[in-house]
Amino acid sequence: MRAFPVRRRSRSFVLALALAVLASGVLGTGAASHASARPRYGGYVFFYFTGEGTETGEQVHLAASRGNDPLHWDELNGGAPVLTSSQGDRGVRDPFVIRSPRGDRFYLIATDLRIFGNGDWDAAQRFGSKHIEVWESTDLVHWSAQRHVRVSPDTAGNTWAPEAYWDRTIGAYVVFWASKLYAADDPNHTGESYNRMLYATTRDFRTFSTPRVWADPGHSVIDSTVIEHRGHYYRFTKDERASAPDAPCGKFIVAERSRWLRDTDYDFVAECIGAGAIARGEGPAVFTSNTEDRWYLFIDEFGGRGYVPFETTDLASGQWRPSAGYELPSRPRHGTVLPVTRAELERVRAAHS
Repeated sequence: MRAFPVRRRSRSFVLALALAVLASGVLGTGAASHASARPRYGGYVFFYFTGEGTETGEQVHLAASRGNDPLHWDELNGGAPVLTSSQGDRGVRDPFVIRSPRGDRFYLIATDLRIFGNGDWDAAQRFGSKHIEVWESTDLVHWSAQRHVRVSPDTAGNTWAPEAYWDRTIGAYVVFWASKLYAADDPNHTGESYNRMLYATTRDFRTFSTPRVWADPGHSVIDSTVIEHRGHYYRFTKDERASAPDAPCGKFIVAERSRWLRDTDYDFVAECIGAGAIARGEGPAVFTSNTEDRWYLFIDEFGGRGYVPFETTDLASGQWRPSAGYELPSRPRHGTVLPVTRAELERVRAAHS
């Protein structure tokens, strides 16, 4: 067979070809290949619950930002829930919403828990749900039927505050939550235990891998949330210990970071986040500003005002200052702030005005 001569190309030709390939988006189909095509965001939507003090408080509530202002909000649907649970405990707390890496689908996951009418927190952690509640949508307005999906092992006494983050290294979502784990020979969960963070992976929020322990500092922790920036994953978690001389940052937020999402040994960044501005805090919700290099951390002052916003221009510093002049919805508790396009924001407002 005759061999054809190989022609050497100039550096400028090779560079031009590489740029053309990058522009065409043919180098990949994962989240990274869609980053440059991400639409310009024009606002935020806020999914949350309002507490166990009312019959409808442990359901999914919704607010919309006033344009691209993350500190001023309007309650939607007249303050009534936009999603209600009909399965499990028939109550949902801690709603978390994630956009798919392609941007064409949203998943809402939440804690299966109802405290209204019973107030039994001990039972909720010994004999609570091993499931999470799942809805999905393509437009943030029309949602699928609720799915009651088991994720926790038999040894778990509860499954609290599930969240998710896309892990591009495995092409799957990492879903994480807090559980008290009891001994295998204690099926009635009569012994003592403490909350630690578990995780499992999924591609469809229907089938999940076997859960693994993600964070276990030897004492109770709950409510982890994650954001990525410049190759680091920043994790914010509530130290669940009672505030005491040996745990001065108990009931406040701890910040850590790692270069690997599923790392079980994150590096310490800061602790006591929120102390001095709020009485205590949980349910951190972190998100990036749509308009500047700034991050917001909403911390739930449980038993007090509900969410209080903090902000920083340097995630690595661990320094957060309270935001000024904010107007949040009435009694917002542990939830999610999701950046959206102007069209998405207007559609959500129109559907729930």
